[in-house]
Amino acid sequence: MNSDDLKKFVPFVPVTTSMREISFKALFLGIILAVVLGAANAYLGLKAGMTVAATFPAAVIAMAVLRPFKGTILEENLARTTGAVGEALAAGAIFTIPAFVLAGVWENFDYMRSTLLMLVGGVLGVLFVIILRRTLIEDQTLPYPESKACAEIVKAGQGGQSGAKYVFGSMGLAAFLELFKNDNGIRVIKDSVTGFVQLQTSKVMLLNSESKIIQTIRDTGEQIKATFSFKGGFLLQSPASSPAFVGVGYIIGFKLAAITFSGGVFGWIFLMPIVLFLMTGQLEPFAETQSWVMVSKAAYSATVKPIAVGGMLVGAFYTLFKMRNNLIGGISKGISDIKAAGSADQNKVSRIDKDAPFGMVLLSIGVLIVCMIVLYQTFSHNWGSAVLAAVVMAIAGFIFAAVAGYLVGIIGSSSNPISGLTLSTLLIAALLMVIVGMKGDPGVAAVLAVASVVCCVAGVAGDMMQDWKVGYILGGTPWKMQIGGMIGVVAASLVLVVPIMLLHQANGIGSEALPAPQAGLMAMMSKGIVGGEMAWPLVIAGMFFAIALILIGSPSPMLISVGMYLPFQTTFAIFVGGLIKHIVERQAEKKSKQPSDKNVVENTGLLLASGLVAGEALTGILLAALVVSNVNLSNIFGLPEGFGGFWWLGIITFLILGYVLIKYPIQRMLNEKK
Repeated sequence: MNSDDLKKFVPFVPVTTSMREISFKALFLGIILAVVLGAANAYLGLKAGMTVAATFPAAVIAMAVLRPFKGTILEENLARTTGAVGEALAAGAIFTIPAFVLAGVWENFDYMRSTLLMLVGGVLGVLFVIILRRTLIEDQTLPYPESKACAEIVKAGQGGQSGAKYVFGSMGLAAFLELFKNDNGIRVIKDSVTGFVQLQTSKVMLLNSESKIIQTIRDTGEQIKATFSFKGGFLLQSPASSPAFVGVGYIIGFKLAAITFSGGVFGWIFLMPIVLFLMTGQLEPFAETQSWVMVSKAAYSATVKPIAVGGMLVGAFYTLFKMRNNLIGGISKGISDIKAAGSADQNKVSRIDKDAPFGMVLLSIGVLIVCMIVLYQTFSHNWGSAVLAAVVMAIAGFIFAAVAGYLVGIIGSSSNPISGLTLSTLLIAALLMVIVGMKGDPGVAAVLAVASVVCCVAGVAGDMMQDWKVGYILGGTPWKMQIGGMIGVVAASLVLVVPIMLLHQANGIGSEALPAPQAGLMAMMSKGIVGGEMAWPLVIAGMFFAIALILIGSPSPMLISVGMYLPFQTTFAIFVGGLIKHIVERQAEKKSKQPSDKNVVENTGLLLASGLVAGEALTGILLAALVVSNVNLSNIFGLPEGFGGFWWLGIITFLILGYVLIKYPIQRMLNEKK
C-alpha cells in the first residue's frame, strides 16, 4: 500500500483516539475463551476431522460479556484476538499430537512434551507473523473475506444487538442433547441406527487352470463345474444425531458437506460391499462369533481406510499445487518483509502500525530454536538429528507462516490448508531422518515432533493474521494485539493436552468415536517412511484414485478422501447440516433480495451453528472427565447396562436442530426488515 492509500484508510476508532485497550478483564476473558474454544475444537477435530473458525463466536461472546462491565470496542477486540487463537492451536495439536499414540511411539500422552511442542509452535507462529504483519495487512489486493465480515459484526454490535443470545442459546441446546446422547452421559437418545443387510449369491466357474485337479478331469474325460458361494451385503447406517456435526455441515455449506458425504458413500456403500463379497471365506468365521456389523467395520479399517490415506496424501499436495502462485507470493512476501520490518522506525509510525520491537522478536525466535534443539534431542536421542530437525522446523515454520497468512488474506482461515502444509514438512523431515540413519521409533518421534511444531505455527499464523486484520479495521494497536495473541497461545497450550488425554482415556483416539483422520494420516506416513510399516498396495491404490478424481475435474479430492476415512454416520450428519443450510438460503432468497438481509441470515446461522459445536464439544469433554473419575451417570440414574437409547428420539433431535437453524435466521431477518 502506498502513502496515498494509507491516508485514505480510516479505522473505526480513529488513530488519534485514546481508548482503553489492554485491561485485566479483556485479557482474562480472552484466556477463558482461548481455553474453552480450543478444547471445543480439539473435540470436534478428533471426531469430525475438521475445525471451525472461532473468530465470529469469540467476537460475539466478547461483546456480550464485556458490555455490562463498560468494556470498550478495543477491549472487546483484544479479548477476541486472545480467545480465537485457542482454536488455531487446537487445529495444530489434534492433527499431530495424537499421532504419537497412534504410531505407537507413546503408550499414553506425554503432557510435558506435548505442551512444549504446542507452546513453541504457537509462540513461533505469533513471532513469525509479527514480521509479516505490515505488508500482508496493508495489502489492498488481499480481500480478507472473513476478517471484514467479522469487523462488520462487531461494528453492528455496538448498537446493542450482538447476537450473543443465539450463541449461548444453541450452546445450551447442544449441551442438553449431548448429555442424553453421549455414551458417557445419561444415554436415552440413540446416536444412530446401524444394520447389516445380508445378501447371498453364487458364482459358477469352470476350472481352467493347470492344476492336478484339472489334469485328473482331463484324464477321465469329464467336465466338472465348481460352484462357489459368496455372502455379502450392505452396512446401512443412519446419520449421527449430533448437534456438532450438523453445525459443522451448516457452517461449511451444502457443497462442501455434499463433497465430504460423497466420500462416505463411495467408501461405505460402494467399496465396502466389494470387500465383503471378495473376503467372504475369510470373514465368515469371525461373523459367527461377532456380528456382521462389527466384522464390516473392522474390514473397512483394514482395507478402505488405507485407500483413503493415499487419497488424502495426493489431495493435500494437489491443494497446495492449485495454490502454487499464492504460495510463491506468500514466500516472497515473507522474505521481503524481514527487511521491511527491520527498517521500520517505530517512533515515527502511527498507533495502528506499531508492532512489537523487531530486535526482540528475532532474539526470541533464536532462543526458541535453541530450546527446540534440546527438546528434539529427547525425541531422537541424537544431537545431530536434533539440530537437523530444528533447522527444518525453523525454515518450514517461517515459510508456512508466510503461506498461511497470505492464504488467509485470500480465502479466510476456514480454508487454510494446514494439513497439507504439515504433511509436506513431515515428508521432508522423514526423508532427511532416513538419510542421516535415524530409523525406528526415535526417528518416527523426531519426524512427528517437527510436524507438530510446524502445524501449530501454520494454524496460529493464519488465525493471527485474520484477527489482526479485524483489529486493523476497527483501529486496534498491533503490539497490544500481539501481546494478547501470545497470552492466548500460552494459556491454551498449557490446557489443551488435558481434554485430549481425557477423551483418549474415555473413548480411545483412533476408535470409531474419535477417528482423528489427520493424525492417523501423519502416523501412517511417518511409520511408513521411517519405520518401514505401511500397507503400500492399498495406499498407492488410494493415490491413483485421487489422481483419477483430479483428471475428471472432481472438486476437492482431499475432502472426498476424508469422507472415506470418517465413520459414515459422521459424514451423513454433516451432509444433513449442509442440507439445512441450503434450505435456509433458498428461504432467504424467496423472502428478500437485499444483500444486507442475506448477511443477517448468514451471520445468525453461523452463530447458531458455532454454539451447537461448542455446546456438544464442551459437554463431551466434561462427560469424559467424569468417566476418568469413575463416575457413571447411567448407573446413578438407574439405566440398564448396555442400554443404547431410543432411536425415535434421534429423529426428534434432528427435527429440533432443523427447526432452530431454519427458523431463527429467517425470523431475525424479517424482524430487522420491519
